[in-house]
Amino acid sequence: MHPLYHHLPILEVLIPFFASPLCVLIGRKDVSWFIAVLASFCSLMVAFGLLILVMGGTSISYHIGGWAPPYGIEYVVDSTNALFLVLVSGIGTIVLFYSKNHLKNEVEESKHTLFYTCYLLCLTGLLGVLITGDIFNVFVFLEISSLSTYVLVAMGAKKDKRALSAAFNYLILGTVGATFFVIGVGFLYMATGSLNMADIWQRSVDLESNRTLKSAYAFIVIGMGLKVAMFPLHLWLPNSYTYAPSVVTAFLAATATKVSLYVLIRFTFSVFHYEFGFIKEILQFLILPLAIASMFIMSSIAIFQKDVRKMFAYSSVGQVGYMLLGICFYSTGGLTATFVTLFNHGITKGTLFMTLGLISFRSGGSFLSNISGAGRKYPWTCLAFLIGAFSLVGIPGTAGFISKWLLIEAALEKGLLLVAFLIVCSSLLTIIYVWIVTEKLYFGVPSRLTNDSEISFLSLISVWLLAASCLYFGLNTDLTFGVAEVAANGLYSK
Repeated sequence: MHPLYHHLPILEVLIPFFASPLCVLIGRKDVSWFIAVLASFCSLMVAFGLLILVMGGTSISYHIGGWAPPYGIEYVVDSTNALFLVLVSGIGTIVLFYSKNHLKNEVEESKHTLFYTCYLLCLTGLLGVLITGDIFNVFVFLEISSLSTYVLVAMGAKKDKRALSAAFNYLILGTVGATFFVIGVGFLYMATGSLNMADIWQRSVDLESNRTLKSAYAFIVIGMGLKVAMFPLHLWLPNSYTYAPSVVTAFLAATATKVSLYVLIRFTFSVFHYEFGFIKEILQFLILPLAIASMFIMSSIAIFQKDVRKMFAYSSVGQVGYMLLGICFYSTGGLTATFVTLFNHGITKGTLFMTLGLISFRSGGSFLSNISGAGRKYPWTCLAFLIGAFSLVGIPGTAGFISKWLLIEAALEKGLLLVAFLIVCSSLLTIIYVWIVTEKLYFGVPSRLTNDSEISFLSLISVWLLAASCLYFGLNTDLTFGVAEVAANGLYSK
């Protein structure tokens, strides 16, 4: 094996990290865009290489500076995080192609270089969270991604000044979540004397009755619950997704909440011992009811929204409920369903928010009255939206159907007939607000505000790459289901 392969884990993070300041230093938006695309694409290639290396169930351990864990910082790549490294870096690359001609409509031209800098820092943070094996480093990378995200959301102020208040609210609640998380990390260190995930797992075998350990998990659940936008800790998300630039919304909706949920899964199964009684109680008596409530309440709120972006922002909170369900089932099938749902929802929401960005630009706004009749004027863009919408509902042949099917199957496997029935019922609510938008797009009277300016070929190709992936991963599940099953079995085998 070539020596470079041994350094792939650190390259995954360093490439976008070192590329980010170059965008500001060079100061030219076209060059900055090219640097950002090149860095994210290189990260994608590295992620693919790592995925190929660990698909058989093996893992890669990289020791920073040659210091072996638990004394040094460790980067770990296994089947649990390799697929999400591909998702985050892949979405990051596609969204950048989409931004080439679309960003000028939503962000002041003087801030484009800053935008690409913050974008790469956010990408760095998300990739770092996924790959690190050190719990304090999880906090560091979370803050890198969060701080850059606040700036990215605020850049939507060119189009709507409410982006500033949305960014501020996100900042406050994000800080609260980070505080809870780092307190949990501190308690965990007090109980075990280690920051390395694998080492903590070994040291905490006989600590089920330890109150400090219980407190640590409670604080981590609340902290990550805020980051995940778990109901009722979701208040920052609807406005952030609605008023941020569509480029930012597409990227965050497809990646940020997925990475945060990955952290919760990693801590539950690889840091703590999932068979501990207090973990089972939190998952079954707290998170499970909240997940079901989120599915119904958020979908019901989405139905009555007139702004389509806000509609699908509330939808994102509701979809988080589906992802949390699989964890609460306490089975390999449930965890497999969660991993598949995380990936499929990422590409689905990326498709939806990117197409909504294009439609709202050409129609003069994202309200239902603005997009009326857009399906007949912009057929290719709206068809891509329709594919994403079908995937969100769970129509057979789309990626979303696989997610819903696996969740229902996992619920039936555990004998939870009521939960399986509720999954189906909540999907019917999704059909309602998807139909409202579809009816406006294809059967509504065209709006007078319609802008006939052409969509760039690059933006359209970017949208269709994700739309096509919604179909591909709905018909071919070898990669997603295969890797997810290996990951789930690996976590439970511990």
